[in-house]
Amino acid sequence: MLGYLILLIVIILLTVLIIVNVRIVPQANAFVIERLGGYLKTWSVGLHIKLPLLDRVAQRVDLKEKVIDFPPQPVITKDNVTMKIDTVVFYQITDPKLYAYGVAQPILAIENLTATTLRNIIGQLELDETLTSRDLINVQMRSTLDEATDPWGIRVNRVEVKNILPPDDIQNAMEKQMRAERERRESILRAEGEKRSAILIAEGKKESQILYAEGEKTANILKAEAKKEAAIRVAEGEALAIKMIKEAGPTKEILTLRSFDALVDVANGNATKIIIPSEIQSMAGLATSLKELIVKNEA
Repeated sequence: MLGYLILLIVIILLTVLIIVNVRIVPQANAFVIERLGGYLKTWSVGLHIKLPLLDRVAQRVDLKEKVIDFPPQPVITKDNVTMKIDTVVFYQITDPKLYAYGVAQPILAIENLTATTLRNIIGQLELDETLTSRDLINVQMRSTLDEATDPWGIRVNRVEVKNILPPDDIQNAMEKQMRAERERRESILRAEGEKRSAILIAEGKKESQILYAEGEKTANILKAEAKKEAAIRVAEGEALAIKMIKEAGPTKEILTLRSFDALVDVANGNATKIIIPSEIQSMAGLATSLKELIVKNEA
């Protein structure tokens, strides 16, 4: 019985040792394993077993991308303006071994490296360039940080300038400058609008006068054409009347009577002097003689 009990105890101890030394590495993680205080291997995702009392998990490394929001760092521009810049760094661990043994405090190292790199970049830019060159600052900082953190097993994916905080007096001056610029643009737009309005009014008056002149011209042409057409119609009517009279063959007596009618019309006019041609006077005498002859025959 004692032998069975000892065997059972040994089996239980071996089972406990196996269970204690079994490790499951989850997704996006890695375990750094040491044996007798020295680096042995890096466990990736899956089931692993370490030797009891000899192996140990030195560090658990998270391989997911992380973000660090550093507090605003005071920097000085090329034109001696002190401001504060808030940066955000996105990084990812690519080599767990280098991360575990490369640097003692990786986050503190990245923060200090970010501050010094930022000061070097801003020191080469003036205030206006700093405010308008965020993309340039981001690219230069990422390149410098990625190169410096490569021996630590860290890859810097992105660096973003979150906030640029100039001093209060600089901000007030910038606001006044922007306000003056907006007022200048407003004045320019108003002047251009008034100019455009005046041009449109002048063009409208010009077109109105042109249209009025063209209308007068057209009216005069139509009046002249109407008079011409009327004169043509009158002349055609007189020609037709003469032709009809000629075709009818009027006698001398009829012509004489028509002449008398014309004299009556002339006498009824407003003229104070009437000139009668000699031919008409002869025909008047002839008419008188005819009248006397007719009276005698009736007697």
